[in-house]
Amino acid sequence: MTAFSLQDICAEKLWLAPLAGFTDRAFRQLCKENGADVLVSEMVSADGLSRDSLRTIQYAHFEEVERPFGIQIFGSEPSVMAKAAEYCLDFQPDFIDINMGCPVRKVVKRGAGSALMRELPKAREIVSEVKSALGGSCFLGVKFRSGWSLEELNYIEFGKMVEEAGADFICLHARTQSQMFSGQADWAHIAALKKEVSLPVIGNGDVKTPEDVGRMMAETGCDSVMIGRGALGKPWIFSQSKQLWESGDYNPITKNQLLETIFRQIELSLKFKPERVVYKELRSQLCHYTKGLIGSAELRRAINQAESTEQIKELIRESETFRLL
Repeated sequence: MTAFSLQDICAEKLWLAPLAGFTDRAFRQLCKENGADVLVSEMVSADGLSRDSLRTIQYAHFEEVERPFGIQIFGSEPSVMAKAAEYCLDFQPDFIDINMGCPVRKVVKRGAGSALMRELPKAREIVSEVKSALGGSCFLGVKFRSGWSLEELNYIEFGKMVEEAGADFICLHARTQSQMFSGQADWAHIAALKKEVSLPVIGNGDVKTPEDVGRMMAETGCDSVMIGRGALGKPWIFSQSKQLWESGDYNPITKNQLLETIFRQIELSLKFKPERVVYKELRSQLCHYTKGLIGSAELRRAINQAESTEQIKELIRESETFRLL
């Protein structure tokens, strides 16, 4: 059994949400250095794990500094999901998280992610079989959405089902599948769900500032807060949120801290991936750091043409964007 208790994972903690293409080991560790309490892998295909796919398995890898850490799996077949969860135990995660909320078409078409919110008997079977496969070795969480659409809101029914099937905690992204990542997350759904279940509830959706963290907890009564897109280009949102909790205020990020954070992400990325992969992935990662800054569009265009991490660092050092900060 994991050395962490459920309270260590779920009681007033700040989570980094799993974001495909962004929350790799480098970014996770960067967020950990900046105050994130709980980390989760990028979404891992249960089918890929069952085929022993090397490309899939790499998403489950993590280091001790990332604990408490969970591996998030997705799929549509109970037996395959159970087998994948059992396979993940070799990595000794602190919890397994089942994704039943991803709204992306290629996932939904396979009957996985948020498609399972329309298939409660199958979703129940998946949770039950995964729980059995884990055998008490680690905790089990389930992440889902408010429903398929605003006309098909079933998050309370779904949450109760997940609890009965054996989950240890749940995470609600307070949007529907049809909303994707647009519109406004309805935090009232998180508050309503919290009143109906006895499991710890992790709130997720539209947490963009340190103020949002405290407001979500106050308005919903959720046990912990998960931050996704709000952490992209702002990994310090975790430490600032904690400063706000403890003192009622937080320190703004200085120019030097911004540059140090960007270069630290590059350094960590090179630790885990080849140079040719890193500089291409950084093109999308680094654009988040410069949004809203003077001259940032020109800098992003230059970064998108860069052919090495050294070239990217030089562009940043010499850019008008950072000289004007």
